[in-house]
Amino acid sequence: MSDRTFTLDEAQSLLPVLESLLRAAIGGKKIMEDFEGEMQSLSHRIFLNGGTHVDVVAVARRKAERTKAEQRAKDALAEIDSIGVQVKDIDVGLLDFPCEVEGSVVLLCWRMGETSITHWHSTEEGFAGRKPIDERITRSKRTN
Repeated sequence: MSDRTFTLDEAQSLLPVLESLLRAAIGGKKIMEDFEGEMQSLSHRIFLNGGTHVDVVAVARRKAERTKAEQRAKDALAEIDSIGVQVKDIDVGLLDFPCEVEGSVVLLCWRMGETSITHWHSTEEGFAGRKPIDERITRSKRTN
């Protein structure tokens, strides 16, 4: 994990890129989940029927799509991490940006669908402890 901190303005400026990366990761995860569901359904049909004809080429094609989707998701998450941003929940698209405020690190908190970063929380509180951005946050400066 990176030791990088962000000012509110820096974090805001990264949102378009991060949202695109997050959407790629979420899309990849969805493809993987869809594939797993299809394979469970196929296994269930095979079990119930005592065997069945399987279109091996189609299954292999779907498996290759799943593998590519997994790599896209991993790459997107790795890129977010390399920027220094923390992915807290991929299912809701929740990101935290470390920010130094008055000598302590807090987390600027953004969720997919929000137009800007409007909340923060301490490192111990998490999403449930979100508070509106205040003047201390807006005037914080980058230290590293």
